[in-house]
Amino acid sequence: MTLKSRLGGLFTASHPTFFGRQRVLRLLLNTVKVAAFYHLFTDYFFVIKPTFGPSMLPTINVRDDWVLLSKLYARGRGIQVGDIVSFYHPMFPGVGAVKRVVGMPGDFVLRDTPGSASDLMIQVPKGHCWVLGDDMGSSRDSRIFGPVPLALVKGRALAKVPFPYLWQWQKFERGLRPVDP
Repeated sequence: MTLKSRLGGLFTASHPTFFGRQRVLRLLLNTVKVAAFYHLFTDYFFVIKPTFGPSMLPTINVRDDWVLLSKLYARGRGIQVGDIVSFYHPMFPGVGAVKRVVGMPGDFVLRDTPGSASDLMIQVPKGHCWVLGDDMGSSRDSRIFGPVPLALVKGRALAKVPFPYLWQWQKFERGLRPVDP
């Protein structure tokens, strides 16, 4: 017995059904439209992503914090010193990282941790930025893997979204501030 004979002509124009052919096609078309809009919005405008790890303490918690990323800053467009950015990790392909920008092309930055034996300053090369975690003791950042190409920047973090309290957003301020001893 064929599938057509089992269905008994359910999808023919003469048989009234709840799921008519036009209704199914309209539903399919609307689903494709919503999926395309979601894809464009999250790839080119804004997306909320989870974070994990202690490198950005106390700004971003070890877990259960999400960040609102603006993709309008992708590839380093409009990034400034002090911005928190998301980028593709240069040491681990396919893995993302979130760090603070402390140097832009042409800036001189301290290569090692402040207070260490070395006071070597280096200049950030053209097309790169220097990133550090807020908790330098537990951060793998530019001190380890060097300057990050601006082409690896996925976006700028605009706010912290503490999960599951999605209504309590905390906006990130631009710029650097001195650390209280």
